[in-house]
Amino acid sequence: MLGGIGVTGFILIVLVALLLFGPNKLPELGRAFGRTLKEFKAGAKDLMDDDNQDRNQATRVEVNRKNDDHADTKRLPE
Repeated sequence: MLGGIGVTGFILIVLVALLLFGPNKLPELGRAFGRTLKEFKAGAKDLMDDDNQDRNQATRVEVNRKNDDHADTKRLPE
């Protein structure tokens, strides 16, 4: 993602941020960005877990249908 930004580009971004926000505000912005990123990752993980649960449930339903289909063809001896 940041592969195209070199060391000089990164230093330039930090200097511009220092000029815009000042040295006292940057740690607060960094913490806020970190919290936001952490919440985003947790939300994305929850979505992925929900999707996996839905897939597992759909698979179980399909297996149960197949088992029910086979149960109808079995008969007791007369």
